[in-house]
Amino acid sequence: MARIALVTYRPDEGETSADRDLPVLVEALRAAGADAASRYWDDPDADWGSYDLVVIRSTWDYSWRAAEFVAWAERCGQLTRLANPAAVVRWNTDKRYLGELAGAGVPVVPTRYLAPGDPLGLPDDHEYVVKPTSGAGARLAARYTPGERETAVRQLARMHEQGLTAMVQPYLTHIDTTGERALQFFGGRFLHASRKGAVLAPGTPYDADKIPHPRLRPWQPTPDELAVAESALAAVPDAPELLYARVDLVDDEKGRPVVMELELVEPNLFLWLHPNSLPVVVDAVIAAAR
Repeated sequence: MARIALVTYRPDEGETSADRDLPVLVEALRAAGADAASRYWDDPDADWGSYDLVVIRSTWDYSWRAAEFVAWAERCGQLTRLANPAAVVRWNTDKRYLGELAGAGVPVVPTRYLAPGDPLGLPDDHEYVVKPTSGAGARLAARYTPGERETAVRQLARMHEQGLTAMVQPYLTHIDTTGERALQFFGGRFLHASRKGAVLAPGTPYDADKIPHPRLRPWQPTPDELAVAESALAAVPDAPELLYARVDLVDDEKGRPVVMELELVEPNLFLWLHPNSLPVVVDAVIAAAR
């Protein structure tokens, strides 16, 4: 009987977990014969070495504690098999990986990085987005017009005071009509896809809570979308074995799909939207544990 830990975050006191898939996946793994349990990644009493496989599932607080989380992944990966591997976690928790993907020829959203102390040159001829290189759920993200420069500068100053590196990207207007597509891969093959609406509304403060997946629905990816997603996965350094991956795509100004984000750490699987994918995920997790 394979022992499997599905790793999640610790909700605030009085709150319930936002991971709708986790209890369903734990139960399905148990029904398939595995000894499965959910564990908090920062549980000091967890004996990670006692598991055959530790699967990072919904550690959705990691971006507030990125260095601590990466250190945990590296310790855990020395004790047992971690999916995805610690080296992937370290690389993917810093969105400067988009620059590496672009260097490998993968079409991505054009991105500039502003570290603390860098000149703040911001666009003056188009809308743009400012967000941190370590973030999740649109945390500290906002869109600006050129006329809102002062507000954007205040956001950058606050981020830099916290030691965060900022990303500046053009706001790709096609997202308002064609949305963002999330292509999921599991066990080395395409699993399913979803589409959601735009997350960043004009005038929404960067420190406001956002709905990370508005108007989510199933999606059938186009051949071009699949090709871009596969090219992004092929460009991950050292070609690691990935148990799971999610490639988030938007359309550029010419209507071509480009990578907005490559989620290799804790992507929401949206199994509640794609229930037929649950047996595929269960089989792949158990196979990885064995």
